[in-house]
Amino acid sequence: MYFRHSNEMWSEFPELVPGVLLVDGITADVAVTDRLATFHAIAEERLESSSEGEMPEIQAWRRTFSKMGLKPTQYRCASEALLRRFRQEKSLPQLHPLVDLCNAISIAFAIPVAVFDLAKISGELEVRHATGKETYLTFAGETEHPEPREVIFADGAGRAHARRWTNRQSGLSAVREDTRSVLVVAEAMHEAASGDVPKLIAALAAELATVWSAQAKTKVLSCSSPRFDL
Repeated sequence: MYFRHSNEMWSEFPELVPGVLLVDGITADVAVTDRLATFHAIAEERLESSSEGEMPEIQAWRRTFSKMGLKPTQYRCASEALLRRFRQEKSLPQLHPLVDLCNAISIAFAIPVAVFDLAKISGELEVRHATGKETYLTFAGETEHPEPREVIFADGAGRAHARRWTNRQSGLSAVREDTRSVLVVAEAMHEAASGDVPKLIAALAAELATVWSAQAKTKVLSCSSPRFDL
């Protein structure tokens, strides 16, 4: 098993900086409220000086969405959607300790973070353009087919685990109570991404070690080293 971005994706988006993390031993019976507060405070401080739409991390993703033919304010990257909700409600919904932690780190860094239950992925997981034949399971249990050329996270069985480049995750591989092994992917496009993404991955790895006593395998990918073996 491995994770990678297709050659075509690297060709179209050479500014991309992906960070990946693999960890085993996740459980849902831990408390992370105090851990979340630290990252929420960082996000709140950033939002005091500028809206999410003014942040360079978000502006870079808006340009990327426009390049893909999507309206940036209709299809927001995951971190922008979370920041927008956090700005309006001063909180985020609690779903699962790991997901809550990833969401908190995502808004602190303004970088999208996707989390996948590794047990639900068949073979490789590749970020690529859809053919239109892949299947995607919604959280409501309905099956959809991504549009041709839409950017998806596709596995070896032709299942899409995220649509519109992490904007919409599949219900199939979402983290749940029985999840034990996860793959986390953080992707950025802004000018300082090469420094920010490693910091994000390191911060998450430190939290995993503290909360779950779990040692994560991590890597920052590039066009010359695009593959992360699982």
